[in-house]
Amino acid sequence: MGLYERYEVVAKVIEVGLVPIFYHGDVEVAKKVCTAVVEAGSKLLEFTNRGPRAFMVFAELTKWRDSEKPDLILGAGTIIDPATAALYINLGADFIVGPSFNPEVAKICNRRHVAYVPGCSTPTEIAYAEELGADIFKIFPAEILTPKFIKNLLGPCPWLKLMPSGGLEPKKEIIEEWISAGAVALNMGTSLLRPDLIKAGDYETLKKLVEECLKYIREAKAKKQK
Repeated sequence: MGLYERYEVVAKVIEVGLVPIFYHGDVEVAKKVCTAVVEAGSKLLEFTNRGPRAFMVFAELTKWRDSEKPDLILGAGTIIDPATAALYINLGADFIVGPSFNPEVAKICNRRHVAYVPGCSTPTEIAYAEELGADIFKIFPAEILTPKFIKNLLGPCPWLKLMPSGGLEPKKEIIEEWISAGAVALNMGTSLLRPDLIKAGDYETLKKLVEECLKYIREAKAKKQK
């Protein structure tokens, strides 16, 4: 089981406003990415189930997290079936993210009191996921749906917690557009945790990129509240 309760995960996503995404097959490299993200101030990280034996890397990563970086909320992403969700939950995932919505994954997460963030692209999907216990909804692919989708959806459903994902870039104007439309958080992958920097071992620049992104998010949220 993970270190964090479901309500703690949801609260932290809303508070921080950023869930970085990454995958790497080398455990030691993954640890360094985690360290850079934590030191930058983002206490959340989504490790994706995309590479060979990804679950084995995640197993080592969670053990290291538990002892060395207990303030990191570590989740598993690209989870599309209940068996894989159960595997990662047993390995210590604090939350589960999917590119799509699967009712059986929702049931398993609900049963284990683990936050489930399903990928949704229609109001019907979001409504169904909400009925099955989801608190935050990954709006995917965000690049296609655009901020107008969130703004229009929050008109009749202002209580929804929406997190765009897919094609986002850590640029001030883009972040401000999504936050002003009503997004509670942003889900960013290779545009933020850049593979070229990871390959070069430039974790200091990686850290600075995350710090800058968090700064833009804070500024956008403050501007929206005025």
